[in-house]
Amino acid sequence: MRILLISTSYNGLTQYAHLELLALGHDVSIELSLSDEVMREGIELFQPDLIICPFLKEKIPEDIWRNQVCIIIHPGIKGDRGASSMDWAILNNEVEWGVTALQATEVMDIGDIWAAVTFKRRPVCKARMYRHEIMATGIQIILDTVKRFGSGIYLPEPLDYTNEEVRGQLRPIMTQADRRINWSTDNVDTIIKKIYSADNQPGVLDTIAGEEYYLYGAHREGKLLGNPGEIIAKRYDAICRAAINGAVWISHLRKKSTATQTFFKLPATMVLSEVLQEVPHSPVETFCAESNCEALYTGYSTTYNEIWYSEVNEVGHLYFDFYNGAIDTEKCERLREAYLAACHRPTKVIVLSCGMDFWSNGVHLNMIEAADNPADEAWRNINAINDLIHAIITTDTHLVISAMLGNAAAGGVIMALAADYIYARSGIVLNPHYKTMGLYGSEYWTYLLPKRVGQEKAISLTENCLPISTQQAKEIGLIDGIVYSDGYDFHRHITRLAEKIARSPDFCEQLSQKVDERSRAEQKKPLAEYRAEELAEMKKCFYDPNHIYPQACGNFHVMRRNFVYKIRPVETPLRLAKHRDLTGHARRSWGWLSQKCVT
Repeated sequence: MRILLISTSYNGLTQYAHLELLALGHDVSIELSLSDEVMREGIELFQPDLIICPFLKEKIPEDIWRNQVCIIIHPGIKGDRGASSMDWAILNNEVEWGVTALQATEVMDIGDIWAAVTFKRRPVCKARMYRHEIMATGIQIILDTVKRFGSGIYLPEPLDYTNEEVRGQLRPIMTQADRRINWSTDNVDTIIKKIYSADNQPGVLDTIAGEEYYLYGAHREGKLLGNPGEIIAKRYDAICRAAINGAVWISHLRKKSTATQTFFKLPATMVLSEVLQEVPHSPVETFCAESNCEALYTGYSTTYNEIWYSEVNEVGHLYFDFYNGAIDTEKCERLREAYLAACHRPTKVIVLSCGMDFWSNGVHLNMIEAADNPADEAWRNINAINDLIHAIITTDTHLVISAMLGNAAAGGVIMALAADYIYARSGIVLNPHYKTMGLYGSEYWTYLLPKRVGQEKAISLTENCLPISTQQAKEIGLIDGIVYSDGYDFHRHITRLAEKIARSPDFCEQLSQKVDERSRAEQKKPLAEYRAEELAEMKKCFYDPNHIYPQACGNFHVMRRNFVYKIRPVETPLRLAKHRDLTGHARRSWGWLSQKCVT
């Protein structure tokens, strides 16, 4: 069928649906819901059999839904209505939640139901629930809906609140008053729920030192105590605030914008640097006897940490969990130090494991934007991540596994390729390209990517700027295997795989072969030469304000600011809207080229 995806943004679920529908042989194109007219024009150009809206904040115009079957993917159980569906599910501590595919109609969320699936809700934040349960369930009901629509005989189920199976209700838009924290009365669980319900948008509005900030990235603290509301400790990005029965770590803040100034999300310790001068630093042990990965995956961790290490038999597990997958200069340096320390442990295999939400998205664009000199900070950041990846590539003491539980993009994908084995969870999406951010790319990609997939495919991946699925990645040799499990069980499978490699009779032979291959590759072309060539191009991206690659989507500094300030494009990119590319109706590949930045 010809299927048009209409979405507010090309987010994770939209990318996943795009890839899965293409894999099934459907003719798929995408239109961003930039305006009613844009949606109408996209439909006129593509002439779809079916319209699916995986992630849509805007209302479908009446003339569209009356003449086309438009399926809305709603992150709620049958009968649930409203834009704050997941927020209320978390705040009300719902045991079971779900996703519903319903047909667009005059009143939002009351159309006929094409598919609905429920799941057991875990005590995690909204963003994590979306990336795991909602994504997995959402793709299931999208595929079910497509099959049912394609049969030509399926009659969708009318929404009937007298049906005992329909347990949802109309829920109002959740306001800041609904989740406002009262530090003098709210316990830790209540505070965590309130911040979870707003992470990673819109955040919970709170007052700190007389200023208003939105709070993000909550983690419970099991030992520290203090006066309720008081900031009692700091650690890396995060501040620790006392509650009536414990304390809560908050990793990120966004100052409330004013009529003249717009603020974006940054590490809490950076935002409050002047306020925190007398607040003590609370260190945490990176190397520990037992892994706290179970707590990380179930949502019951007892403190805040970004990097930690544990050992199981002859396998060392180095975990990193960076908010939204971004690695700033300091994080790169700390992770490299921890990695080098892991290389000195008496183990055979090192597993690089990410947190639940992302593997890595490369350099930290928000931190670069916030720097006094963004070009200089971008240069420091890219060199720091290059140093980290160089350490992984040149490891001659261990075999290394990249365990990709979450999505990855740009330099984050390339970082995974530095390992000897790459395993990825089924259902994640990889974006192995840079030019949508106006960058040439570094991280030794000109060595690592062709080594895995060949020169021709490496060029295709980096120039087409489209996502790939784990199945596609496996077929082209980008990864070695797919782990078919949910994110909460992924680490158990990886542990077994790693121990199997460590116990392999030919382990020493594998390690020796790895060292020999690296030596031969170094003689053919040193890693320093790859790095120098890449950085020469990256210097143009960072320091030349007029530099734009022919296939890039714009200048790095313009693209970065639009990303950080969430400025939407004025047109759907041609790489997604193939109906526009083929007909020649679009004048530019990216509207951001002509879009003014927020100042």
